[in-house]
Amino acid sequence: MEFQQKNILDMASLSADDIKLILDTAETMKEISERPIKKVPTLRGKTIVLFFYEPSTRTRLSFDIAAKRLSADGIALSASTSSMVKGETLIDTARNLVAMKPDLIVIRHSAAGAPHMLARMIDVPIINAGDGMHAHPSQALLDILSVRERKGSVKGLKVAIIGDISHSRVARSNIIGFTRMGARVTVCGPPTMIPKGIETLGTSVTYDMDTAIKNADVIMMLRIQKERQAAYLFPSEREYAAIYGLTKEKLTHARPDVLILHPGPLNRGVEISPDVADGPHSIILDQVTNGVSIRMALFYLLIGGARNVGD
Repeated sequence: MEFQQKNILDMASLSADDIKLILDTAETMKEISERPIKKVPTLRGKTIVLFFYEPSTRTRLSFDIAAKRLSADGIALSASTSSMVKGETLIDTARNLVAMKPDLIVIRHSAAGAPHMLARMIDVPIINAGDGMHAHPSQALLDILSVRERKGSVKGLKVAIIGDISHSRVARSNIIGFTRMGARVTVCGPPTMIPKGIETLGTSVTYDMDTAIKNADVIMMLRIQKERQAAYLFPSEREYAAIYGLTKEKLTHARPDVLILHPGPLNRGVEISPDVADGPHSIILDQVTNGVSIRMALFYLLIGGARNVGD
């Protein structure tokens, strides 16, 4: 199957076949990271610009490592070190980047829709590394891959996503991605953190955590995104943790082989207890590992052409 997408902007634009091809390609990439010398020449001579307008650890590093493992030249640029601090617009910055002839741009931006706007205005492939509260497609892809590795298939699984749904681009992307691959998704959190109309994405809604995780195959916990909240939406972190924090006791309502995911960073003792985060059901570090493989796959599918990945 040939990959038809020019950009990776959101999960809604990816078909089930697109997602499967990305996951399958990522699985072949994973072997490269296990080698003594973790590098292949697949993207030698290609230039990838990593433009991160917002802070990032896992996403930025994994994109950077993914580029290096495929022998691409990765150039990192942040808003604080660019001419945007002098008043240059995002569009002018992007046009100047394009004038330097990169092969692909990875962008994270605080404004929802920023990558989509650039994709309409410049002729260079773009990967959305997170835009506002809208989308984070590569995170959803690595989450689906992490579950498929352990379960064999995503179809038919019950997935519970719990926490600050309103401010989470990860939640939105995962709802679309998991449902597209045949899973049943339920979201749960305080009423103040569940956006109206979220059901239109294909999810069910509950405000009761025990109901959300009953017989769940997968539980994804989300942190409270205080940086995106104009006002506190709950009385205290202690009360939030008591009602919506995942503990070993609450975990008994899920299936015995339940998988625990978290996109990071963790707020231990708030949305997840340390013994659950580090326990046998947790695949949080698997998510980080798979993040590199997924981003390698995206680079290869977008600008790698027909070269042999294992060359």
